[in-house]
Amino acid sequence: MSKFIHHSVLFLSLMLSMPLFAQEKKDSTKAVPVPKSFVSSHQGTFGGKVIKYKATAKETQLKNEHDEAVASIWSVTYTQEGVSDLSKRPVTFVFNGGPGSASVWLHMGMFGPEVVKVDSDAKKDDGAAPYSIVENKQALLDLTDLVFIDPIGTGYSRVVGKGKVEDYWGLKEDAASIAKFMRQWVTENKRWLSPKYMAGESFGTTRAVAVANALEGDGQNMAMNGLILISQALDYDGSTSIPDNVTSYLTYLPSMAATAWYHKKAGQGKTLEAFVEECRKFAYDIYAPALYRGNLLDSLTKNSLAEKLAYFIGLDKAYILKSNLTVLVPRFQKKLLDDKGLAIGRLDGRFTGDEDDDVSEEPNLGDPSDYQIGSAYTAALNHYFASSLKIEMDRPYLTSNDELGDKWRWRPVPDGRYWEPVPVNVARQLGETMRRNTAMKVLVASGYYDLICPFFDTEYTFARNGIVKERVTKTYYEAGHMMYLHEPDMIKLAGDIRKFLTE
Repeated sequence: MSKFIHHSVLFLSLMLSMPLFAQEKKDSTKAVPVPKSFVSSHQGTFGGKVIKYKATAKETQLKNEHDEAVASIWSVTYTQEGVSDLSKRPVTFVFNGGPGSASVWLHMGMFGPEVVKVDSDAKKDDGAAPYSIVENKQALLDLTDLVFIDPIGTGYSRVVGKGKVEDYWGLKEDAASIAKFMRQWVTENKRWLSPKYMAGESFGTTRAVAVANALEGDGQNMAMNGLILISQALDYDGSTSIPDNVTSYLTYLPSMAATAWYHKKAGQGKTLEAFVEECRKFAYDIYAPALYRGNLLDSLTKNSLAEKLAYFIGLDKAYILKSNLTVLVPRFQKKLLDDKGLAIGRLDGRFTGDEDDDVSEEPNLGDPSDYQIGSAYTAALNHYFASSLKIEMDRPYLTSNDELGDKWRWRPVPDGRYWEPVPVNVARQLGETMRRNTAMKVLVASGYYDLICPFFDTEYTFARNGIVKERVTKTYYEAGHMMYLHEPDMIKLAGDIRKFLTE
């Protein structure tokens, strides 16, 4: 009897509590946090001029069609004080790539008013704290205001309220959110008449082109004056080193030759430019036809090609023949300096790392041009935010987010529309946007030792896709993906951008 009563009471209690549980679940959506903002005044010398400027680090909410906040984008804006006519003052929106990277690299390495110093010659690891942070004399604040943007899921940017990451983690979704933020920023700051530029690096160049295209729609056409594409990645066919990708065998070869030249494994007695030009001609005139013939080549021709490839990339002819005349970049990273037990960097072939496995096919410790600078940039940004900008947040700043990359949606068309997966390519969008916006110009900066986004791929991509070549400026640097790590090239890049902004 008591057992029956006990179970009945328990059942009744559960039944009575179910509406409460349901109500709790229904109301479990977290309240939308109040956006934070930190404003401070500063002064610095940029381009030889003393500039007083305001730094505004803040969260900007993006809202859905019901006027509900669903995302919060973190940005840091630097605006010159005392400007009387804002229509004459340019503004440049800056972001990095990934996808999954915050703007820390361009912020603390190239465009920000303060930058962190790492070894310019790529000989030393960044080690451990303390690190050196200095005023950036090359910063562009004498010419343009700067807005550093962290896409959703990076930095302090995140979804809020009823927001979902899948609405932002994708090629078109990302472009739409950045375009929306830019329009909001321009509206809030009364800058619709200001000249507008975007500067992106790596996937950030993919984003810049996609955003420029997105800005043409939604009933708020906002034309860009120019794009600054650092280590461009518009057509991924030419920047994806995998078996059977003929395009990539061509586009990576001159970068391999340049890197072999740097490490004194090839091209000795010749200038870098002369050796690279020799490799360009070989790639177009001899290597390309041979690659398309494939196994139809006779053994004599294969042997001759292997000798020429060994001449350019500094590897043994026998290894090149075993590779069927096509050496993948990760294998090149391991083989070029295997006599020294070193692997070279992917982002920047100047860097080397001492591997514990000398017979692996690719670097097993990661990319030395990444892990030898990462801690310095992370520490520098956190210190700079806390000490100079007086930022106090309740969560860590994510310089990168691997979860975002794992869930990224590359599909360029809506669900329900037929589409076969192909390599990512926004180059055609750039050509179309340039033809609709006849004032938009493009600067493309490439590093000779970049083994992620090779400089020859820039030339290959920009020679087609309907891109208006008369409005494209291509510049080259004796460094890698982040050419500003090399101080002489940081100075050169800054000069090239200044010229681009003022011509």
